[in-house]
Amino acid sequence: MISISKKNEVLNQLKSSRKLKKSIGLVPTMGSLHKGHLSLIKKAVLENDIVWVSIFINPTQFNRSSDLENYPRNLQEDLSLLERYSKKVRVFSPSVNEIYGKNMSVTAYDFDLLDKKLEGKYRKNHFNGVATIVSKLLNLFEPRDVYFGEKDFQQVLIIKKLIIIEKLKVNLKICPTVRERNGLALSSRNMLLSAHEKKMASIIYESLIFIKTNFRNKPQHHLIKKVKNSIEKIKNFKVQYLEICDNESLYHYDYKNDNICRAFICVEVNDVRLIDNILLN
Repeated sequence: MISISKKNEVLNQLKSSRKLKKSIGLVPTMGSLHKGHLSLIKKAVLENDIVWVSIFINPTQFNRSSDLENYPRNLQEDLSLLERYSKKVRVFSPSVNEIYGKNMSVTAYDFDLLDKKLEGKYRKNHFNGVATIVSKLLNLFEPRDVYFGEKDFQQVLIIKKLIIIEKLKVNLKICPTVRERNGLALSSRNMLLSAHEKKMASIIYESLIFIKTNFRNKPQHHLIKKVKNSIEKIKNFKVQYLEICDNESLYHYDYKNDNICRAFICVEVNDVRLIDNILLN
């Protein structure tokens, strides 16, 4: 399997691929790969001749240094996993210096307040950091398709907006959330949970299902209060946000219209933030 850490080597590989008219898919990741990532890679492999998986823990999207330091790192395991996966897969795992050089700055984008809601309320400039690295990757690879998971739906909306802002010629492919057997959305952060915490975290998806079942016939504030109280009865579980929003603008959902809406939740388990969402209508 081809595994590269330098941009100039990537460009040489891409040049050869384009000469052969090979279609290119890109799956951006921060490593510690799990079945959720593999579902993105599987779809990319089915739809493209060559699939590049980037593995880069992007420092500019972390607000707390402790969060960055504690983020799981398993590069050798990731490479071993991908080596067995498909001959179409190639890996780009650059250093921070290779991506940012001496100037680790982020671009300040105008996302029409998408970046100020939900995650953006609690992680200042997080989405500018995300958009900056995704922009760098898209401009480096110029893929036909790029793949993201529905679990990070707010991020998907940000990337969709980024593609419009920068007039990038790429197809954004959104793949369904992959879950543990108990319904917990797969995330690299799950490995920071104890076995008991992971078991109890099933309440997050159960709560979203409860909201989906009842949001038409019960007031929003009633549903949110009930769910929040249920979750926070569990030791060390705290709801950071739980909101029902318009599926595109993320504005607070108005029951008077029939716009598509989605419930978003973030639960802190000790210092581990678990996010999830569900389409309601």
